[in-house]
Amino acid sequence: MTTHATAADRDQRAATTGGAPIVEFTGETPYDQYVHTMELHRMQKTRTDEPTELPFLVISQVMELYFGLIWREWQRAIAEMRADDILGAVVTLRRSTLHWQALNATWPSFNAMTPMEFGRFRDQLGVASGFQSWTYRHVEFMMGLKSRALTRLYEPNPEVFIPLIATLESPSLYEEGLACLVRAGYAIDADHLNGDHAEAYTPNDSVQAAWVKVYTELPVNDPLRMLGDVLSEISQAFLDWRALHLRAVKQSLGAKVGSGGSSGIQWLEKSMSRVTFDELWSYRAYV
Repeated sequence: MTTHATAADRDQRAATTGGAPIVEFTGETPYDQYVHTMELHRMQKTRTDEPTELPFLVISQVMELYFGLIWREWQRAIAEMRADDILGAVVTLRRSTLHWQALNATWPSFNAMTPMEFGRFRDQLGVASGFQSWTYRHVEFMMGLKSRALTRLYEPNPEVFIPLIATLESPSLYEEGLACLVRAGYAIDADHLNGDHAEAYTPNDSVQAAWVKVYTELPVNDPLRMLGDVLSEISQAFLDWRALHLRAVKQSLGAKVGSGGSSGIQWLEKSMSRVTFDELWSYRAYV
């Protein structure tokens, strides 16, 4: 079986098999070769016999894959925004909101786990914590929640550290959207957009004024307004993810300290107070 096929190849096979699926292959099926099925299922190596450890591990791995997928989708969207392909960026960002929906839908599996069940394998995690996820850190930095101090734990691993520093020091997803507004003629303080991108984003009155103009002067189908809408959806999806995370920790840990040394619930509650894409929420009081 070849590794590629054209429409003509598929038509020929269907004619040969009478429309029935092909069932004869040598070794792995082409599907297994493409998806790397065996490799995926070999990665679930639990450390105890506790039944809830396997879903905990699988859902953690699924989340990692989604974080990586969202990160790469946003890289594409940024390239589209820099080329002023606003509609293309909107399509890519809308697709990423669907990934967020799927990501958020994984939390019920965690919530089904009782504190007693988690306690029967938690000690085997050592100091492993979701806080250490570098794919999540890319997402968080692209949301404008920057912190150079949080990159230090990855410094011994250049393969992770170097791309993460690049994300830290680059404009966030939101800042790239603001740059689109500037190129479209909206007045935003130059110092605000040209500052240190490695610092956490801070709100600005000129940005709020620009969004007020976008939402009061442009039709609903204008690309810039659609960009504001989809960025708002992303901000909300991220807030939902953090809220669901907090709920899951309350469910499985209560007030216990986190595995990675944090204060657990208190740390997560503090992170919930950090707003993303600020002016897309504050402008609403002025329209």
